[in-house]
Amino acid sequence: MKYRSRTEIVNSILNAANGGATKTKIMYNAFLSYNQLKDYLSILIENNLLAYLEGAKIFRTTEKGLNLLKIHNEMAELLHITIKID
Repeated sequence: MKYRSRTEIVNSILNAANGGATKTKIMYNAFLSYNQLKDYLSILIENNLLAYLEGAKIFRTTEKGLNLLKIHNEMAELLHITIKID
């Protein structure tokens, strides 16, 4: 597997948590170790990109996180188009 940027890892986590997911589901979908996952989850929660629902014990991507995903996908599309043209 190639090295991923932090942005790509955050994107994977937010996609995995979209609609709600447990730590285990996020960890497997984003291909992260448990220690990596803990670090990223705390950062994403601090920045209000991810919310933890204690009653259900799941993580859910917030509106702010969904906006970040949208922007990331648009930028990736634009970069892909730019690279094809050159």
